[in-house]
Amino acid sequence: MILGALIDLGVDPAKVRKALVTLDLKGYKFQTRKVQRGLISGTKAQVNVEKHPHQKARKYSDIKKLLANSDLSATSKKNAQEIFRRIAQVEAAVHKTTIEKIHFHEVGAVDSIVDIVGGVVAIESLKLDRVYASPLNVGEGFVQCAHGYLPVPAPATLKLLKGIPIFSSGIKKELTTPTGAAMIGFYADHFGTLPAMKIIDDGYGAGDHIIPEMPNMLRVILGDMCEEPGEELVMIETNIDDMNPELYEEAIDSLFKAGALDVFLSPIIMKKGRPANKISVLSSESDRQALSEILLQETSSFGVRYYKVGRTVLEREMKTVKTSWGPIKIKIGKLNGKVVQASPEYEDCKRLSIKEKISVVIVYNEVHCQARKLISWPKLSLK
Repeated sequence: MILGALIDLGVDPAKVRKALVTLDLKGYKFQTRKVQRGLISGTKAQVNVEKHPHQKARKYSDIKKLLANSDLSATSKKNAQEIFRRIAQVEAAVHKTTIEKIHFHEVGAVDSIVDIVGGVVAIESLKLDRVYASPLNVGEGFVQCAHGYLPVPAPATLKLLKGIPIFSSGIKKELTTPTGAAMIGFYADHFGTLPAMKIIDDGYGAGDHIIPEMPNMLRVILGDMCEEPGEELVMIETNIDDMNPELYEEAIDSLFKAGALDVFLSPIIMKKGRPANKISVLSSESDRQALSEILLQETSSFGVRYYKVGRTVLEREMKTVKTSWGPIKIKIGKLNGKVVQASPEYEDCKRLSIKEKISVVIVYNEVHCQARKLISWPKLSLK
C-alpha cells in the first residue's frame, strides 16, 4: 500500500523496477494497476511470485548480503537494512532468541523484500525534508501467518508500534502489518494531525481486501510546509550544567523528531559562577508536553519552564533552478506577496559539490547569486 500510494502520487514505477532488478531476486513480477476501493480510485502495487512448495526463508544476514550486493544507492541500502533490522529485532524478542537465529517467513519472502526495497527507493526519489503520519488504524481480531493464528495487531507489529499512537475502528482485519509498521515507524518524524502546508499532490495505495466499512486505501500527501504569520507558540527551556556535551546531539535529534520547530543552545553562567548551557525548544502548544518529557528523560534536567511566544514568518515557497552542475532547490520568502528573501538549500549544494568534486562554497555562492535575482528590491531614488 505504501509503494502503491507513492506511485499513485507520481513516482515513476520504471525507476522502482530498475532498482529492483539489481537485487538477486528471481521468480516474481512487479506490476501496478489502477483500482477502485469504494468511491476512491488508487494504485495497486502487486508482486506476483511463482509458487514453490517450499518458499525459501531468509536470515537477516541473507537480506543484508542481498542489499550489499545490489546497485542501490548507499542511502537506500542503509535505510532498507535498518527497516529489516528493526523487524528482525522484534521477531527475536517475540521468539526469545537472537537476530542471527531469526528466519524470516512472510517478511523474508520475495514479495515483502520488493515491498520494502521498492518503498525505500520511491521515498528516496521524492527527496523529502520531513515525513508526518496520522495515528495508525491497526484493526482487530486474528490473523493467520506462518506461526499459526495470532491476535491483531500481531506481537511483532505491536513491538514495532511502541511509542506510536494507534487506534482500532472495530474492523476485524489486520490493517497494519509488520512491514508497514516498520517502514512508517522508521520514516515518520512526527505522528499527529495534518501539519500546515500547501498541497502539491496526493496519491492512494490500495490494499488487497475489499472492506465495506471503509475504502482500504493508504493516502499520501505531498506539500510545502507553511506557517501562518503571527502564530502563537511555546518556548520550553532548561538550564544544564552537569551533562556530558556529547549527549546533546541525541537529545536534540529526539526533540526534532518529536515535532520541535527549533532547538538551540545558549552559553550561560549559573549560580556560584558555574558555566552552563540553556537549551531552548520552540514548540506548538500541542507538542509541549511530549517535548518537555524528552528534556526530562534525555538530559540531566530536573525541571523545565515554558512560556508563550509570538512569531511572524515569511510565506515560504520552494523552487528548483537549473545549474551547470544539476538542479538545486531555492527557498523563497515572501512578504505581502513580494519576494524579500531567497537562498539555496545547503544540502543540495553539498550533494552537488561532492558529486562534481568542487568546493561547496563555489556552488553555494553561484546559486546564491541566482537566488538573489528573484528578490523584489525596493527602488532607490538618488538625488
